[in-house]
Amino acid sequence: MNSVAAAAAPSAEGLQPFLHDACVTLHAPSFAISRPDGQIGALDGGADGFFHGDTRALNRLTVAVDGIAVAPARGGTVGADRAAFRAVLRGLGEVTADPAVTLRRRRLITSGQLEETLDITNAGSRHVAFRLIVTAATDLAPMERVKQGDTPGTLPATANGAGDGFAWTGDAFSVGLAAAPAPAALDPESGRLAYDIELAPGAEWTAVLRVTAAHADGDQFPAPPADSVPWRTPVLRSADRRFDQWLAQSAADLDRLRLTDPATPAQSGPADQFLAAGAPWFLTLFGRDSLWAARMLLPLGTELAAGTLRTLARRQGTGTDPATEEQPGKILHEVRRAAQDFDENFSLPPCYYGTVDATPLWITLLHDSWRWGLAPEQVEQLLPHAESALEWMRVQTESDPDGFLKYVDHTGRGLANQGWKDSGDSIRHRDGRLAAAPIALCEVQAYAYEAARGGAALLRAFGRPGADRWEEWAERLGDRFRDRFWVADERGAYPAVALDREGRPVDSVTSGFGHLLGTGLLNHEESALLAARLSAPDLDSGHGLRTLSTDSAGFNPYGYHIGSIWPHDTAIAVHGLARAGFAEAAAGLAGGLLTASAGFDARLPELFAGHGAATDAVPSPYPASCRPQAWAAASSVVVLQSVLGLSADVPGGTLTVAPAFAEAYRPLKVTGLDVAGGRLDISVDADGTARIDAPAGLEVRREHPAAR
Repeated sequence: MNSVAAAAAPSAEGLQPFLHDACVTLHAPSFAISRPDGQIGALDGGADGFFHGDTRALNRLTVAVDGIAVAPARGGTVGADRAAFRAVLRGLGEVTADPAVTLRRRRLITSGQLEETLDITNAGSRHVAFRLIVTAATDLAPMERVKQGDTPGTLPATANGAGDGFAWTGDAFSVGLAAAPAPAALDPESGRLAYDIELAPGAEWTAVLRVTAAHADGDQFPAPPADSVPWRTPVLRSADRRFDQWLAQSAADLDRLRLTDPATPAQSGPADQFLAAGAPWFLTLFGRDSLWAARMLLPLGTELAAGTLRTLARRQGTGTDPATEEQPGKILHEVRRAAQDFDENFSLPPCYYGTVDATPLWITLLHDSWRWGLAPEQVEQLLPHAESALEWMRVQTESDPDGFLKYVDHTGRGLANQGWKDSGDSIRHRDGRLAAAPIALCEVQAYAYEAARGGAALLRAFGRPGADRWEEWAERLGDRFRDRFWVADERGAYPAVALDREGRPVDSVTSGFGHLLGTGLLNHEESALLAARLSAPDLDSGHGLRTLSTDSAGFNPYGYHIGSIWPHDTAIAVHGLARAGFAEAAAGLAGGLLTASAGFDARLPELFAGHGAATDAVPSPYPASCRPQAWAAASSVVVLQSVLGLSADVPGGTLTVAPAFAEAYRPLKVTGLDVAGGRLDISVDADGTARIDAPAGLEVRREHPAAR
């Protein structure tokens, strides 16, 4: 989880808006949300609007024809930053049942700008005359108010200096709308501009609306140049077209989720890039999300990972501040332009460190980037930050009586849960009781174990002290985990999701098992137990992993972290199963994600409902879910990596390809992967023969592990 979507109950003023039927077009830090017919009209507490930098620049942009019904025909996104909508002007110019006059609405989002092109075509045999009315309005609402379903009052518009549109200003934020050609009538009080249009048979008319938005002090995290994508864009052709389409749509969405760090030193060259977490709620820097997404995209190159690591390293904790949860060596949770004040009991500062897992994940991303070929000098520059992060883990575990990484909200106004499942009701016992903090999550101990071993490998490779100590630290943590976390039910042993304030196991069965696999924390027998659990129908829905077993009290298929399905969570399990050698279990979960992707037009959302394939052929949306979401989109790449059994050890000079469960996708060819800065192309023929075109200097190891 990457945010606060379920951390607080809805206010009395409104409910969190639903998004499942919305059309989202984006070019971070800007995006637009409209109805499927293209109309933007958030006058009832909805999320519709054109947004820039966590502020709603427009909450209404509608097109109407005086006295004529505008009947939607078709509409939707085209890639990530464009959308197109068609409608019929019912009854206008018609002499038969066939439509005669149609409206096409084309939308393009760039950073700080929404462009709407209106095309009207008269394909009938009659001359037509009509008045087209465009209505625009804004409330300049901050994102947290939109998220709560608040309905701030509409602000008055003024006519712009050119007489072709409107302007709005407030709180160091300005919005302008200009129309070309200039309208026949302009009414700032109602926000309406009008055109009187006459069309002969076969004639067309076009107008362009441009809406611009800007903060007076500039963007907190500006958009990068369009041609500076920090990864290779892969192309997949497989026997399962759903896979190809999911990867293509994901690549388009990820491209438009890119942001830059303005704190990049000028002498370092282009600004470092990272991925914003998702639209609409989280279009900013999130430690956990940006790290996971960059890690998932390592088979496409290391440049994004390097930018993400450096961006977070610049903001790594240096002091202790209970108000922000900052601690020396700690990696932050999220950054916003201003504080988010949801209610008197829930408020987050602009730079918030309330996360227990971003710090070990940062270390592991540095290690994995090194393995995939990040330049040694770039790795070495970041090693002091890795040492600080390792020291944070040491201090935290040594100050805990049980010796684990734990969290607790010290402010009383922050996130009650600070792992990826950070909603307030996510960590619960099997009987439904909520766990009391401080809480030690099972997956966080696995992250810490993997980070300690990865950190040791880095220290040893670069001649820095402490490698042996961190390997020993990891083994002691593993022993404590085995002693304290494992519990049993009628189906056998499994790790509890957490330890609570009293050190008691929180014994619910969750998708967290998938995060333990492949980290090194488990032995083969323990991994086999979890592979069987993940394949059982209480967790495996047929569309992906449920976050909570259907056998647990409190299971809710619409529960944010207590029964819903998160694509990234399932993809992590797929990769972990593949790494641990359980290809059959990995294949089943991967197939479920592909089925789900088809149900969402290849743009998998942040999460969706956990009813499952036994009752729903197509998964139901979680109505308030972000879509697109960085780690949901990046999941397509890590699933492809798992299908290919792809791993790299560039410092050791090897690349491994072990396509253990590619049968369903053969013949398969993917071009445009990246290792050590060079292009990597892989094909797997129908008979299973793998062909690899890898950069020179790498020994390619072809393995065919047996499914377990």
